[in-house]
Amino acid sequence: MPFWAWIPFVVLLAIALLLGVFVLLGRVKGGKYLRPVVTFLSKVPLFKKWFQKASLAALERENPELAAAMRKMTTFGEPKTPEQAQRMLNLLTPSERRAYMAAVGQEAETPEASNRQLRRRMEYGGAGMPVRSKPVSDRPGAAGRKTGKSAKKKR
Repeated sequence: MPFWAWIPFVVLLAIALLLGVFVLLGRVKGGKYLRPVVTFLSKVPLFKKWFQKASLAALERENPELAAAMRKMTTFGEPKTPEQAQRMLNLLTPSERRAYMAAVGQEAETPEASNRQLRRRMEYGGAGMPVRSKPVSDRPGAAGRKTGKSAKKKR
């Protein structure tokens, strides 16, 4: 058999081997080793479109409302002002909005602090500003009212 007849066989074998490596990397530790490869390949526009399509298709099978919300969000673009963000959320149906807010809430969960310094920083907010932990009364003006010794005037 001439050499040129083996070329299609070698190309198909190389593609099958590459696909097998991707499948194996995807199966090991939940795709931990595949993520850096995918992020590197997603810099190529063609692969980026393929990955986005695959991601949206998987999301559509898992959560159709969230997939519809994500599709609308990508067509709207990145909001630059709070008004634009509000308009973007108004485009969604109530079920899509619930799914989107649930997904954003899961994404924004903060991990538990590992030491006292980080716990205190989280307790007081990122910049050291105290975060209000007590609920404020619903009555108007109740938050500014002073009680106890500090309310008495000193002469």
